[in-house]
Amino acid sequence: MGVAIPESVKVWSQFFHPVLMWVLFALTFYALYLGVQWRRVRTTDDKEKKKELVKGRFNVRHHQIGSILLATMVVGTLGGMAVTYINNGKLFFGPHLLVGLGMTGLIATSASLTPLMQKGQEWARYTHIALNIFLVGLFGWQAITGVQIVQRIVDRMLNAA
Repeated sequence: MGVAIPESVKVWSQFFHPVLMWVLFALTFYALYLGVQWRRVRTTDDKEKKKELVKGRFNVRHHQIGSILLATMVVGTLGGMAVTYINNGKLFFGPHLLVGLGMTGLIATSASLTPLMQKGQEWARYTHIALNIFLVGLFGWQAITGVQIVQRIVDRMLNAA
């Protein structure tokens, strides 16, 4: 017993994942900015500057945006896979899928370091930073390969019309 999905929903659902991921890519840079600002708060010796920076609540905002990124990346990854399967009857096993799954694991691992960072573990901070730099690099590559996939979808739609 299956539920019939209207063809228009199947067609346009293919664009939800790419749009969501581009929004997340931009949000990733905002999280990076907040993380850098929070690091400035933690490492400055100037008490007046520290007082001023603390008002920005960079740590709270960094955690909030990071939580949104984590949840949305996991759901977006699963959603992209689901839409691909619904529209094609299979997943395309290739670099875009594998790197996307790897990124999901990286962001989860990075977020899992939070309790250790809160306890002052410097190795956890450096690991968090390194994982996220690697994640941003992979995200850039995913953005490029994702645009190529969207171009193939659009070409297929135009040729079918």
